[in-house]
Amino acid sequence: MGRKFFVLTTLLFCFALHAMADHIKGGEIFYTCTGSSGAGYTYNITVKLYMVCNSGREFNNPTYVSFFKRGTNARVTDVLVPLGKTELRQLQNNNPCIINPPNVCSIVGFYNFSVTLPAYDEGYIITSQVIFRVDGMNNLVSGYDRLGATYIGVIPGTNTGANSPKNNSATFTGNDEVIICADNDFTYSFSATDSDGDELRYSLCAAMNGVENPGFGNDIQPPNPPPYSLVPYGPGYSGSAPLGRNIGINEGTGIISGVAPEPGIYVISVCVDEIRNGIIIATQRKDLQINVASCSIVGAKLPNPFMLCGDTKTISISNTNQSNLISNYSWKFTNASGATIYTTTNPTANYTFTDTGIYTVKLMVTASESCADSSSTKVLVYPGFKPGFSYDGICLSKPTSFFDTSTTVYGTINNWDWDFGDETSFLDASSLQNPMYTYLREGVKNVQLIVSNTKGCIDTVSGNISIFSKPPVQLAFTDTLICQPDSVQLLATGNGIFNWSPNIHITGANTATPVVDPTVTTTYYVDMDQNGCVNHDSVIVHVTDHVNLQAMNDTTICLGDPIQLHLVSDGLQYSWQPAAQLDNAQSNRPVAITNAITNYTVTAFIGHCSVSDTIVVTPIPYPVATIGADTMICFETTAQLHGSINGSSFIWSPASSLQFANTLNPLAIAKTTTTYILAAYDTKGCPKPGLDSVIVTVLPEIKAFAGNDTAVVINQPLQFNASGGDSYAWSPATGLSAFNIATPVGIYTAPTEGIRYRVITSNAAGCSDSAFVTVKVYKVLPSVFVPTGFTPNNDGRNDVLKPIAAGMQSISLFAVYNRLGQMIFSASESGKGWDGTFNGTPQNSGTYVWLVKATDYTGKPYFEKGTVTLIR
Repeated sequence: MGRKFFVLTTLLFCFALHAMADHIKGGEIFYTCTGSSGAGYTYNITVKLYMVCNSGREFNNPTYVSFFKRGTNARVTDVLVPLGKTELRQLQNNNPCIINPPNVCSIVGFYNFSVTLPAYDEGYIITSQVIFRVDGMNNLVSGYDRLGATYIGVIPGTNTGANSPKNNSATFTGNDEVIICADNDFTYSFSATDSDGDELRYSLCAAMNGVENPGFGNDIQPPNPPPYSLVPYGPGYSGSAPLGRNIGINEGTGIISGVAPEPGIYVISVCVDEIRNGIIIATQRKDLQINVASCSIVGAKLPNPFMLCGDTKTISISNTNQSNLISNYSWKFTNASGATIYTTTNPTANYTFTDTGIYTVKLMVTASESCADSSSTKVLVYPGFKPGFSYDGICLSKPTSFFDTSTTVYGTINNWDWDFGDETSFLDASSLQNPMYTYLREGVKNVQLIVSNTKGCIDTVSGNISIFSKPPVQLAFTDTLICQPDSVQLLATGNGIFNWSPNIHITGANTATPVVDPTVTTTYYVDMDQNGCVNHDSVIVHVTDHVNLQAMNDTTICLGDPIQLHLVSDGLQYSWQPAAQLDNAQSNRPVAITNAITNYTVTAFIGHCSVSDTIVVTPIPYPVATIGADTMICFETTAQLHGSINGSSFIWSPASSLQFANTLNPLAIAKTTTTYILAAYDTKGCPKPGLDSVIVTVLPEIKAFAGNDTAVVINQPLQFNASGGDSYAWSPATGLSAFNIATPVGIYTAPTEGIRYRVITSNAAGCSDSAFVTVKVYKVLPSVFVPTGFTPNNDGRNDVLKPIAAGMQSISLFAVYNRLGQMIFSASESGKGWDGTFNGTPQNSGTYVWLVKATDYTGKPYFEKGTVTLIR
């Protein structure tokens, strides 16, 4: 029995090791000292981890907690601790002023155990690690997902006091479930208690990354020894500013406060120092991911103070906590003596102060009976305060001097807060008016100056400066050419003292713009010294005694076409003649257009040296291609094309729908409207073809329609409706009001067995088609005739029972009933009939009753019924 229990326990233990923890959102370690003995001090350790609710993940069970010696980081022991308990902590929003509150929920896991450790002079570090934090945190570098986490606690050693190991750690007690709305004020408590009465001091610190190779399943590994790497914070964030610069921590209370950043997930780590007798004996940490939601808080919030220290005494102030739920605003402005000078109920208060001074503005807002708030601020009205600064010196490792250029009309400037923008140092700040700072890395530095005056005005000015390892020197050119005995002026720009070498054939060697006239190719070097910071550059001056020029060969072009002239030359300037036919007569590649044979002469210059050459351009007329006018053809007919050229060859395109495409008179067999192009070529020198085109428009197919066969009675008007073309011709014209329109009216005075009319319809191109319609004329009154029998045997004859209308406008109902009185067929359209089935089932032979309802051509209703025999 004992062996079976051991096997089962082992299986359960291995299974539990497979449930690796991730989606961990925070953690901390704390302890109490429960006693001491000859073996050392006994501590009751608690590891507390936070997990995202509804993540479908699990805490490690068990997990490793390891102990290391401080100072040497030597491993002391590893303890495998089972999960003790879990708690669900969910915050219910009871604040009616919070709109769209988030779901704030955590699952907290506790690991508790005891360990006995001998006293050690440096003390111990307690470490627990998890594989994965929550992904997608806003304050970490993008792309660094699947980061782990390390949580530590510190047991002090005897070097901070003989009784220091008998320590109870500081324990965080702040509420971990807090609603934080983006862009709104908030507070978040990381406060702690210490049962030893130690002084506690709080600070924001960097969160630690997790183990890089934690192992999985049965191969779970104990934590790595210190030191531990930090998580990679993104731009604008750091361990001391995990929510940006608008958030800070009270070092005496552990309360984080400020204006929340944009919605997202942020990791925060808080360190609390335990101070005993003025000495820090241990530092405990709490690491937590917090959610900033896109909710909003209905309330009043004003900037404090509101400064009119610039160029105006007019204020336009609004509630910075905007919400469309606010129903009432109440503003009150008071002066220094408490007298009200302005009130309004508008959402925005606008007011121009008549005098300088300090005023109070109060805003009260109401959203509902249970949701009201107020806010007050001081308004400083002291216009004419303008911050500014200048600087001198931009060399690496050399002092850069900064000068305050701020001005004020009221009061005096009495405070300066400089940030020199050096991201590699925490000492890049000064409170002097005109400080100096030495940069140790080159690059662009964003310098910021915050100044204030004795009236309370404060403002910020910033600007970028570039720090160089060498002062920037720029040359107008680094390579040039002169022709002896010409000279050239070298051009350098920069802020410093210039010195050129070698000092031969040079005038003004100690200026930025010397003139040189060397007799051979010479490299001139320039040194620029800016306060002991030196940069170098050089210019090669090539010297020649002639100009090289080789123009392009003479050429032919098509008449009216442009041509780009070109040449090979080391000249520095060019002049072309005749200039009027060129787009740029000073270019080495001008574009020419000429209608006659032209000699283009180009002269290339290097200073006073020059050389000329000529290009002859001969324009040749384009070959001529001619096709007749556009044409139009009927559907599925052909068109004869007629082309002519004055060249030596030609090509038709597209040729796929042409017969005899190798002739000038092909036959077009187009299915759709097509543009045919005739290209003519010759061998006279113009390589381009002459073109002409013709459009063959193919008219759509004509489909004539005369109408359906019908029957009328004597003197009943019959409206014809033909379609399909542009013109119509009816024959015979018997009884018709007109024979050359689409819609004649027929009237008949005598009965006929049937008149078969033909209508011919034509379009604009003369294409035509014809259709037929038969009209029967009855002598009877308007009637509907129904056959007395039919044979639905699918032989194509008498298979369907249909009513035949004579003198009727329309048939509204034709119905058939069986002997039981059940309607087995009905139709409300002329031309439809019964096929002898009901619901798809053929009906038996026999007698059936029919009825018909109609309206005759005079508008009178018509009703008739009778019987029909179905024969099979």
